[in-house]
Amino acid sequence: MYRFLLSRQWVILTLIALVLVPTMVELGFWQFHRHERRVAQNALIAENLQAKPLPIEELTSPGHTVPRADYWRRTTATGTFDTAHEVVVRRRTNADDRQGLMVLTPLVLKDGRVVLVNRGWVPAAPDQKAYPEVPPAPKGEVTVTGRLKADETTDASGIKDLRGLPDRQVMLINSAQQAELLGREVLGGYLEQTAPEPAGNTPELVPEPDHDSIGAHMAYAVQWWLFASGVPVGWVILVRREKRDREAAADTDGGAEAPEPAPATV
Repeated sequence: MYRFLLSRQWVILTLIALVLVPTMVELGFWQFHRHERRVAQNALIAENLQAKPLPIEELTSPGHTVPRADYWRRTTATGTFDTAHEVVVRRRTNADDRQGLMVLTPLVLKDGRVVLVNRGWVPAAPDQKAYPEVPPAPKGEVTVTGRLKADETTDASGIKDLRGLPDRQVMLINSAQQAELLGREVLGGYLEQTAPEPAGNTPELVPEPDHDSIGAHMAYAVQWWLFASGVPVGWVILVRREKRDREAAADTDGGAEAPEPAPATV
């Protein structure tokens, strides 16, 4: 009574089931690995935010690529802001998801090298091509505390067209790009300022990165695995129902061979 499994309809149905099971299992592992990466990132952020601040010169240097282990590392830098070469970074949002710009100001260290400081977010001017109103950086020597971040790149950001930008506006925070504009040695990466707090909370400091939520990746992984386990169960149920229907049809016809019906559906 299981010869019907060799019919065209059942061969196709079985092949589909055989493809679905490993696909769903793989999708489950994909979500599981995303969950693991999120947990590892949260642990890294928490650890680096709690670590004792180090002078930025101990963490990076000109041309240095900030490793992932140092992302969000608390650091300090002492120097003088070079507001004449300050730029703003377009298409950035604040904590309320308002569109605006980040203020990027070079900080000249005592040895003459430069570290880029993201002083925070400001709203865009009514004319998008105009330079926005930016509160001046503190004058004189200042010690800035913040989080170390890696250079932004076109590959990571997806931003490809960097041409035709208004004066003193950029799309990426990139130390190599700014080194060419400044004609100075610029430390790799940049500092995301957390202190001192600006007067009037402007620019708005970048909030601490989220390191508590883990998302729903684990739930999605379990969901895919449940779907994968349900496929063979559903296949068996359909086979048994088909067999039962054929036996009932054979009894009704007095034992005559029943025609090949389409596979049963749940």
